[in-house]
Amino acid sequence: MNTKTAEISFDVEKIRKDFPILQREINGNPLVYFDNAATSQTPQQVIDVIVNYYSNYNANIHRGVHYLSQVATDKYEQARETIRAHFNAAHVHEIILTSGTTHSINLVASGFSTMLEKGDEIIVSALEHHSNIVPWQMLCEKTGAELKVIPMTSLGELSFEEYAKLLSDRTKLVVVNHVSNALGTINPIEKIIKKAHEVGAAVLIDGAQAAPHIKADVQALDVDFYTMSAHKVCGPTGVGMLYGKEEWLTKLPPYQGGGEMIDQVSFEKTTYAGLPHKFEAGTPNICGGIAFGAALDYMNGIGFDQIAAYEEKLLHYATDKLLEIDGVKIIGTSKQKTAVISFNIHGVHPYDMGTIMDKLGIAVRTGHHCAQPIMDYYHVPGTIRASFSFYNTKEEIDLFIKAVNKAKMMLS
Repeated sequence: MNTKTAEISFDVEKIRKDFPILQREINGNPLVYFDNAATSQTPQQVIDVIVNYYSNYNANIHRGVHYLSQVATDKYEQARETIRAHFNAAHVHEIILTSGTTHSINLVASGFSTMLEKGDEIIVSALEHHSNIVPWQMLCEKTGAELKVIPMTSLGELSFEEYAKLLSDRTKLVVVNHVSNALGTINPIEKIIKKAHEVGAAVLIDGAQAAPHIKADVQALDVDFYTMSAHKVCGPTGVGMLYGKEEWLTKLPPYQGGGEMIDQVSFEKTTYAGLPHKFEAGTPNICGGIAFGAALDYMNGIGFDQIAAYEEKLLHYATDKLLEIDGVKIIGTSKQKTAVISFNIHGVHPYDMGTIMDKLGIAVRTGHHCAQPIMDYYHVPGTIRASFSFYNTKEEIDLFIKAVNKAKMMLS
């Protein structure tokens, strides 16, 4: 598709009508929602799926012979297939439905506790969210393994050269995010995965921040584990995905015990169900899983290439406008970024800026963004983070810039 055709077919005003919340006002001002890196908004098409579930076929799945249970089961497993197709997993049973990225990461960390011993090494990056740091620290404390960190540069990029030096035959697992939630940096995960495999290490990619912007192909990446959350892609909270290669999911022990994950139970011995149910103990978020599939259908209906192209324009426009404001310093200036800008204004605390902007109807995130090591690297307490989605507009960015200028005047 050429650029001109893409611009004609991408109708942001039509898309915005799908999102009821975008029509509301905050403190008497039209809502400008620039906190998409924390959670995306939900279109009416997905809301309707949620309402339809509870109105027409709310029932537990997999174990029921009655009609409602069978309908719910079919819808849930259809959603799993939708997710498989979206990420191009080889097998539908390689898609484990979880409560989100954090759950997915902890599931893998728990499994590796049986595979690591003192002297083994896990590599993480300096750009990670706390959810992709703390579980590995806990695992190292439990097993005696050592945590190594890929350093970052002043641009907010990882040093691939230093990463290569960290790898050895002691490296058992490499865990890196696809996109930094704090800076928007897109990491070179293809190179990272290939290099890790050269020493026989497995790789887990935290795809939470990439998923709204990039359609990852897990087979092309040759990644061992990939995680993400539905609420980042216009879906509901409390549901997400762990992709794992069949060979790895077979090796890992169950994460939790209970119903659904069993084959046979006796007081003498329990045997476990096959994939994916081995990792899905208890009643899942049935409605959430079904809505997760609907959200991916919605975004694929728009097209991820078009979404990425449009969001890149928003990113460049907002960056140029911000840099016209005296005292603004953008934190994280990688050439490869998604639609996230973290910035500070000289002499202004991020929290104060965010509070005033909220009064003007502008929703941004302030603080350390669950990425304290990044803030420590830049010697700042936190940043103001504006994160854009395909339903945002240049006109909203203009309102945002006016709010930044007004808040700056009030706080200077």
